[in-house]
Amino acid sequence: MMAIFSACNNSEKQSDAVTDTLSSSNPFLKESKLPYQVPDFTKIKNDDFKPAFVEGMKIHLQEIEKIAENPEAPTFENTLVAMERSGELLNRVNNVFNLLTGANTNDTLQKLQEDIAPKLAAHQDAISLNANLFKRIESIYNSGAILKLDAESARLVEYQYQTFVLAGAKLSEENKSSLKKFNEQEASLSAKFSNKLLAAAKAGAIVVSDKAKLAGLSDGELGAAAQGAKENKMEGKWLLHLQNTTTQPALQSLSDRSTRKQLFDASWNRTEKSDTNDTRKIIVEIARIRSQKAKLMGFRDYATWKLQDQMAKTPEAVEAFFAKLVPSATAKAEQEAADIQTVIDREKAGFKVEAYDWDYYAEKVRKEKYDLDESQVKPYFELNNVLENGVFYAATQLYGITFKPRTDIPVYHKDVKVYELFEKDGTSIGIFYCDYFKRDNKNGGAWMSNIVGQSKLLGTKPVIYNVCNFTKPAEGQPALISFDDVTTMFHEFGHALHGFFANQQYPALSGTNVARDFVEFPSQFNEHWSVDPIVFKNYAKHYKTGELMPQALVDKIKKAATFNQGYALTEVLAAAALDMQWHKLTSSDPLQDADAFETAALEKTKLSLSYVPPRYRSSYFLHIWGNGYAAGYYAYLWTEMLDNDAFSWFEEHGGLSSANGQRFRDMILSKGNTEDYGKMFKAFRGHDPSIAPMQRNRGLPVK
Repeated sequence: MMAIFSACNNSEKQSDAVTDTLSSSNPFLKESKLPYQVPDFTKIKNDDFKPAFVEGMKIHLQEIEKIAENPEAPTFENTLVAMERSGELLNRVNNVFNLLTGANTNDTLQKLQEDIAPKLAAHQDAISLNANLFKRIESIYNSGAILKLDAESARLVEYQYQTFVLAGAKLSEENKSSLKKFNEQEASLSAKFSNKLLAAAKAGAIVVSDKAKLAGLSDGELGAAAQGAKENKMEGKWLLHLQNTTTQPALQSLSDRSTRKQLFDASWNRTEKSDTNDTRKIIVEIARIRSQKAKLMGFRDYATWKLQDQMAKTPEAVEAFFAKLVPSATAKAEQEAADIQTVIDREKAGFKVEAYDWDYYAEKVRKEKYDLDESQVKPYFELNNVLENGVFYAATQLYGITFKPRTDIPVYHKDVKVYELFEKDGTSIGIFYCDYFKRDNKNGGAWMSNIVGQSKLLGTKPVIYNVCNFTKPAEGQPALISFDDVTTMFHEFGHALHGFFANQQYPALSGTNVARDFVEFPSQFNEHWSVDPIVFKNYAKHYKTGELMPQALVDKIKKAATFNQGYALTEVLAAAALDMQWHKLTSSDPLQDADAFETAALEKTKLSLSYVPPRYRSSYFLHIWGNGYAAGYYAYLWTEMLDNDAFSWFEEHGGLSSANGQRFRDMILSKGNTEDYGKMFKAFRGHDPSIAPMQRNRGLPVK
């Protein structure tokens, strides 16, 4: 079945005309003839998408109707396997559209995104709420036939049955009709939210006319800011773009407090200016619709409904998990704030620490406590070197895979690089696109997804992309990144490995098609290799001299590993708590005031620290209003528990080795959604997940 929406967008030189007629020259009509079925971006135009969507949905529904109305008795082959084979045209166009609307969008594609979102929601409902189709699935699920199937096939039956039930297949016809309307409304609002947020982030960039106001930024950062202003016809000025997080990278370096406040305020208020980009009414309406949907489904609230098929199972389990972290996280953050205030007072600055001061003064504390300066570190992290001699090297050491640049594969933007992956024996694995630099027409954050998924049934190998938002250097300058950016590269490639090592028969169960609170496990686990001594020495080299990072500086980085973790954990906990509180609203709760609700939610969860704002404010929380993480943002912390515990196994068994890597690949990365997640983890680790390694890694007391 089709995977609804993702993120990414295209072309700069396309016509704006769109029609509903699919021509014989439409690049989506047939499977691409390029290697691995990669799309030919040189032939894809804006006006190719709408007719391909229209025809793709039409054909898919015809295929589904044929399955549902099959006069033969339902069998695994004529029902579930037939479903897995359906919707190929729709998947092709949807996967590319999602890539382009997230990573390289334009006005035409944004308009189509808002138009097509409710249609795709209705299309999915036409399948999920098809009574005859569900009868066939239910018949197979309840029959003894499932006992005769292989393990993956039996899992597919169970998965599709639960998916249909949770999508409303057992509702009355009247309630199905209501659910369809809600789904269309929600999809439309989510698309509008995403587009407003993108516009708000672009409009929120601050313009600085006085270079002195940017004191503290490096020459490279100043050059990038000047280049950004020039590209926006503001010659002689500097432009600081917004990333889709509350705290902005430049806050760490800017010594001018008024500029820090200006940048923070621009970030904090980006979608709350009562203009066309204000998202508050939209998110409140989305929350209301979701609570109404949960009521229709017979659940108390949206979170309870959506956690049914997750590893955590219930909101109560999530909140019990939070309860183990919040007191120690906020206590550590308060101590960190006291350390920062000490520096401020010693300098006789005459103010109390605010959110926009934290990163700047935390950097001073770090220098004082650990003699570690970010500007000392960045010259050792040149982006391409980190990618090839760090991220790729670690994967080679663990899993034996190798990488070859492919300059013959078409890309959707000149910044994109392409690599082909191979097994140790030379067998091809798939294609990897990496798109690392920020653009005004790119969504904020970092993510991974597939253009082509792995499936033995369909004979396809994975085509995967990673997208990030690192600052692009000025022309001719090296791309020097922070250690946080290094970690992000390892993280997103961990997702990619999960997709590349997929070994499933059925596309619905393949690769990263797993629960939200399991999908971040492989990515966060992969972050650990960024600091492995063997890997680190292979990539942490000065971009000019090629010299290894001095051991003294390496030791400082390690010593400072738990620095500022009270802040880092509290900001994520605050965002996760906001997500859960929004989605615990019931249908009987009144329509909320977004700002008042946010304030009350943080107070209720004991996460209201003025100097530690949530990583995402409600009004620009793309994960939960536009990217499928509703009632699921806790997953980043839940899977942090899993990844630290799993990495402890590696530490107990010799660390970085091909034998250990192969075991992790066999037992976790290659499994997709073919087994119960708890059992899968326990089989690898030897026990149920323990929170202790996570607490130790964060520098928190272990209880």
